[in-house]
Amino acid sequence: MSESMDKSLLSRRTFLKGSSLGAVAVAADISLPFNAVANPLPTEPSDNEEKIVWSACTVNCGSRCPLRMHVKDNKITYVETDNTGTETYNADHQVRACLRGRSMRRRVYNPDRLKYPMKRIGKRGEGKFKRISWGEALSEIAESLKKNIAQYGNESIYLNYGTGTLGGTMTKSWPPGATLIARLMNCVGGYLNHYGDYSTAQIAVGLDYTYGGGWVVGNGMADIENTKLIVLFGNNPAETRMSGGGLTYCIQQAKEKSNAKLIIIDPRYTDTGVGREDEWIPIRPGTDAALVSALAYVMITEDLIDQAFLDKYCVGYDEKTLPESAPKNGHYKAYILGQGDDGIAKTPEWAAKITGIPRERIIKLAREIASAKPAFIAQGWGPQRRSNGELISRAIAMLPILTGNVGIHGGNTGARESAYAIPFVRMPTLTNPVQASIPMFLWTDAIFRAHEMTALTDGIRGVEKLTAPIKVIWNYASNCLINQHADINRTHDILQDESQCELIVTIDNHMTSTAKYSDILLPDCVAAEQADFCLDAYVANMNYVIFADQVVAPSFECRTLYDMMSDLAEKLGVKDQFTEGRTQEEWLRHLYAQSRERLPELPTFEEFRQQGIFKKVDPNGFYVAYKSFREDPQANPLKTPSGKIEIYSERLAQIAAAWTLKEDEVIHPLPVHAQSFEHYGDPLMQKYPLQMTGFHYKARTHSTYGNVDVIKEANPQEVWINPIDAEPRDIKNGDMIKIFNDRGEVRIHAKVTPRIIPGVVALSEGAWYAPDNNRVDHSGCVNVLTTQRPSPLAKGNPQHSNLVQIERV
Repeated sequence: MSESMDKSLLSRRTFLKGSSLGAVAVAADISLPFNAVANPLPTEPSDNEEKIVWSACTVNCGSRCPLRMHVKDNKITYVETDNTGTETYNADHQVRACLRGRSMRRRVYNPDRLKYPMKRIGKRGEGKFKRISWGEALSEIAESLKKNIAQYGNESIYLNYGTGTLGGTMTKSWPPGATLIARLMNCVGGYLNHYGDYSTAQIAVGLDYTYGGGWVVGNGMADIENTKLIVLFGNNPAETRMSGGGLTYCIQQAKEKSNAKLIIIDPRYTDTGVGREDEWIPIRPGTDAALVSALAYVMITEDLIDQAFLDKYCVGYDEKTLPESAPKNGHYKAYILGQGDDGIAKTPEWAAKITGIPRERIIKLAREIASAKPAFIAQGWGPQRRSNGELISRAIAMLPILTGNVGIHGGNTGARESAYAIPFVRMPTLTNPVQASIPMFLWTDAIFRAHEMTALTDGIRGVEKLTAPIKVIWNYASNCLINQHADINRTHDILQDESQCELIVTIDNHMTSTAKYSDILLPDCVAAEQADFCLDAYVANMNYVIFADQVVAPSFECRTLYDMMSDLAEKLGVKDQFTEGRTQEEWLRHLYAQSRERLPELPTFEEFRQQGIFKKVDPNGFYVAYKSFREDPQANPLKTPSGKIEIYSERLAQIAAAWTLKEDEVIHPLPVHAQSFEHYGDPLMQKYPLQMTGFHYKARTHSTYGNVDVIKEANPQEVWINPIDAEPRDIKNGDMIKIFNDRGEVRIHAKVTPRIIPGVVALSEGAWYAPDNNRVDHSGCVNVLTTQRPSPLAKGNPQHSNLVQIERV
C-alpha cells in the first residue's frame, strides 16, 4: 500500500482486515485522532513535529508484528502497522498487527506501569511496596546472590519461566538460557535451569519418542493449498495466531486454493470455524487417543492403511517391525484389534462411549481420512495440555502415519504447522556451568522439597537429584509466578513462607498479579522505549525481522534490562565479562554485522533502521517436514534410535519400567488411550461433575494486554457453558456464577452457548488474578482451579484436566 493511502481513515480500517474484531472498534479508540495525517519521517524532525517510528509487539502470540508509531512531543499519539508488501501469503505479504498490538499505546501509558524500583513492605501478595533507589535495589540483589551462592551453590538461583518479551533480541525472556539474566548468572557460576514450557510440555516430549530429534514440526500452513482434507485436533489459529503476521489469513487463502474440506475436532466450536469449516465434531476433553484408536480400527479392518509406508518407514506397527525386546503382541496393530495386554478391541462402539462421538461418525471419519490423498492432519497444543497429554499427542500423529501422509506435499506429521526461519544472530549468553535442570512446572516443588526430587521421581535432568532448594528467583517479563502457574492458592502458601524462597526479583512493565508477590521490583522499559531487533515469528513460508527502534524516552525511572544487568554485573565484579565493553546499541550493531554475513541481502544498519522491516520468502517454496527422510530413509534417518518413525518406543518401555509412577499414571511404549487423573469417568465427578478446559482468548496473549481497558470491554471474561448444563442450575446467559473445586473458587459471568459440548465448561486463560479476602477470585483466573500435579512423562502442566462444579450466585 502506498504512503498516500495511509493518510486516510479508510486505509487505517483496511489495515485491520487481518483482525478478528471489527475495524470500527479499533480505529475508534486506538488510531487517535481520526483526522491525524501520517507524514513521511523528516530527516531531522523537531520535537514538536510528528514523526513515524517503527517498533514492534514482542509478546508470545506467534507473530511479532510491526507497529508504526506516530510520535509528537515525546508522546505516542496513535499506532498503525505494516504498510509494505502484498495481501498474498505466498509472496511478500503485509504483517498486520491485531487489535492487541494496535493498543500498545495503552500499555505504554497504562496506570499499572511500574515507575520506580520498589521493595516489599507487606506480605507477599499484598502488593505493599516502598520506593527505593536503583543503587539500593541492585545492592540488595547482589548481596542476596552472593550470600545464597556461598551457602547453597548456584543451583539455588532459579530463572523463572517467562515469555512476555519472547520476540526480542536484547530483551528476549525465554528460554532462560537466551536471556541477559542468564548471561549475567553465567558470569558468576550459573543457575538452575528448566526445560519444557507451559504451552507444549507434553507434545514436545511425546512426539520426540515418535519422530526423534527433539521438537517435532509439521508442514508449513501454506502447503494446505496442496491438500484434499484438513483435520484439526484442538487447533485454533484464528485465536491463537490471529494477527496478520500469523496464520488465520494464511489458512483461509490456502483452503480457497485447494478447496479442501475442513473438519474441526474440539470440545468448543472455535473461531477458526464460525462458518469457514465444513464440520465441527465435538469431543470430550482428553479422549482424542480413544477416537484415534477407533479410527485406526476401521482403517485396519477395512484395509485402508498404507502398509508399504508402515513397513518401510516405521517400527512397531505389526510383528514384522516390532523390536525384539518388545513382548509378544506388543505391537500397535495387536493393541487396536484387542490382541494385546488389555484384550479390548478399539471399535467405534468402544470409542463412542468414551468420546461422545457417534459410532457412525467415527466410521465415516476414518474412511474420509484414509481416502483423502493427501490429508493435512494437525493438532494444536490444547489436547496435549492434559494429564494424559503425552499419549494424546503421539496418538494423533498415528493418523498421518497410518495413511502415509508424512513427508509429502499436502500431508503432515500430526504436529502443529511449522514456519520458515532465517539465520539472524541472537545475543550470546555464555555457558551455564550448572548441569541440573528441572521441569518448568515443578519450580514450586523445588522450593520446599528439592532434596526429594530425582531423575526417576520428578524428571530431573543433568543430575540424578537436586542438591539445593530454590532460594532466589529471577522473574523477568513473566506472570507465571502466580497468574499463569496452576493452583494459585497452593503457590500463595508456598511463597508466603519467607524461610523457604528468600528473594524474588521481578523485572516487568506493570504491576501484575505476579509482581505483587515479589520482594524487589525493577521497572523495565517497554519495547517502544528502547532499540532492539524483533524476530521469531510463525508466518508460514515467509519470515521477517523488525527494527524496533526507540520511539519515546523511558518513562519515570524505567531502565533497559541491559543497563540494569550491566550495573548489577559491576557490583558482582563481572562487568567487563558481561558487557565486553559494548553498549546496547553497540551490541545491536555487532549482532547485525554477524547476521549480514549469514544473510547478505540484509540492508545496512542505518537503512534497516529507516526501512523498519526486512522480509524473506522461503526460496524453497512450501516446507514439507521429513521430506528427505521420505525420499531416502537410509541416507536421511530420523534421530530416533532406529532411525525410523517409532510407533513402539523401546526408550519409553524402559522409562515405564524404571520410573516411579502412581496407579493412575501411564507411560507406555505405544500411543494408547489411557485415562488419568481428573478425566471423564473419574469417581471425583460425583462431587465435581463438569470437565473444565482452558483456551486462548483474543483479548490477551496469555496475560499480556490483560489490563488494557478497551480490549477487556470488547472481549469480556466469561465461562462457556452449554444450555443443557445451565438449565438445571437455573443459569441464564450473563448470570453471575461461581466455579469451584477443592482448590479454589472463581466468580464470573456465564456465557450460555451451544458452542461448547455438554458436560464441559471452558474458561479462557490469562485473566489477572483478583482475589477478595476469602481468596475468591473475581476476574475469571482459570489457575485458581487447576492442579499442580504434573503429567507422568514430561512432568508438564495438565491445565486442561480439571473437574469443577458450577452454581448460580
